[in-house]
Amino acid sequence: MLAKVIKIDMLLCAAFGVLLIAAAGLVGDLMNLPVPLVRWAGVVLLPVAAFLGYLASRRVPPRGGVLAIIAINALWAVDSIVLLFTGWIDPNPFGVVFIVAQALLVAGIAEMQYLGLRRLAPAAA
Repeated sequence: MLAKVIKIDMLLCAAFGVLLIAAAGLVGDLMNLPVPLVRWAGVVLLPVAAFLGYLASRRVPPRGGVLAIIAINALWAVDSIVLLFTGWIDPNPFGVVFIVAQALLVAGIAEMQYLGLRRLAPAAA
């Protein structure tokens, strides 16, 4: 389970990273989000995708690496929701729905990674 979730996370990070960089203006306009925020969110996702690719390439992903990804995903999800309440951005309703939906997706992925890591722990002992 853990390997599959890591691969899914890698593919989503890579796809969204490229999309947000390539279409930052369109996405920003569509959701009433600052274009630099959209573009930099995409830029941040690419090294995360590369690290996930490294983890996915291991027969048994290193526990520390998986814990780091879980923490990064949890922080991304929490920060996405917190961002809505800071006043730093003023997304339209579509932007709010997108931000909340992706935060929930990322939180769900972090939870699945955590559960996968817990299942792996007894096998490694």
